[in-house]
Amino acid sequence: MTKQPKVVSYQDAGRTQDAIAILEPLLANRERTLGGEHLDTLSTRYNLATAYQAGGRTQDAIAILEPLLADLERILAAEHPNTLRTRYNLATAYQAGGRTQDAIAIYEPLLADRQRIRGAEHPDTLASRGNLANAYQDAGRTQDAIGILEPLVADLERILGGEHPNALASRGNLANAYHIGGRTQDAIGIYEPLLADLERILGAEHPNTLRTRNNLAIAYQEGRSQDAIGIYEPLVADRERILGGEHPDTLASRGNLANAYQDAGRTQDAITIYEPLLADLERTLGAEHPDTLDTRNRLANAYQDAGRTQDAITILEPLLADLERILGAEHANALRSRNNLAILYQDAGRTQDAITIYEPLLADLERILGAEHPDTLGSRNNLANAYQAAGRTAEADRVRNRPGDGDTFIV
Repeated sequence: MTKQPKVVSYQDAGRTQDAIAILEPLLANRERTLGGEHLDTLSTRYNLATAYQAGGRTQDAIAILEPLLADLERILAAEHPNTLRTRYNLATAYQAGGRTQDAIAIYEPLLADRQRIRGAEHPDTLASRGNLANAYQDAGRTQDAIGILEPLVADLERILGGEHPNALASRGNLANAYHIGGRTQDAIGIYEPLLADLERILGAEHPNTLRTRNNLAIAYQEGRSQDAIGIYEPLVADRERILGGEHPDTLASRGNLANAYQDAGRTQDAITIYEPLLADLERTLGAEHPDTLDTRNRLANAYQDAGRTQDAITILEPLLADLERILGAEHANALRSRNNLAILYQDAGRTQDAITIYEPLLADLERILGAEHPDTLGSRNNLANAYQAAGRTAEADRVRNRPGDGDTFIV
């Protein structure tokens, strides 16, 4: 697939809209004068799709790539390099559009084809292995992703060298997979030397370096709160300076720092971040964005820890209504918020209101999660404590699964 030099220069300079402005009329002209199956027309269709993809217009890219792939398979054959490249781009577009299973359905046979046609160590084959691993990870198939990434990292370091961008990226991807898979120490074992390499090779302010600092801090947060804070504090300052205060990465780092403060018992420091962060998220992402909803919940939790029960209730009551409307009443986050609101009611002396939530919540948890799930056991204990506080001792004894030593607040 060939591109016009001006289109290439625009795309290389990040001027995607200028490239699209050339390619759209060019495609119409070539379809009219050359026909839809002329090689120049096919090439322009491909180039326009890649420009759409670079510009974030994923659905427009897919709308071109799907029929283009069918045409290329018919005209050039399934194993032609341009056909293989189009299969790859369609899979990446599916993945960007959230159609992970559709992406995997392309990536798996594409990898087999590239290994057979190009060889196991060809750059295209190596790229396909990495893309399939990423798709597996997006689909929650973490062990499958690790099964690809471990030998891929070794191959990339041997073939391209340990400091090649693809090798560095794959090390980061493997660390992410380890972390998601619960292998936090293995993740840290990669992140720490990787961060040193990125700072040396790419510089401290490169996006990949900043991202790895953030990922290492997240891993540290599981038991090493002070080490996490030691990364997050300068990282927030760097991202605000480099990316701006409202960039998604900056907002995420502010939230992570607040979470680390809360884990370390620095509740007031966490609140000092959460309050303006929530306002910024509502303004930039909207009140119903997942990050906004999560921050509302975390701020309520911080208020609870600080003894500001009424402030926590003021957040959780509308949050619960929003979660049930957006995610459904049986979503895990909605169930947790129901539990947390009941605890807050009980802390505020509104025992009957707490019981009114706990009773149907316990029935729902038993039905959805099972009687022995930790959240079900915690909810049963909370209901028993509420019955006890209301003087309903016999009912408390009936539902209690163990002697209570306080309510269970589920974050």
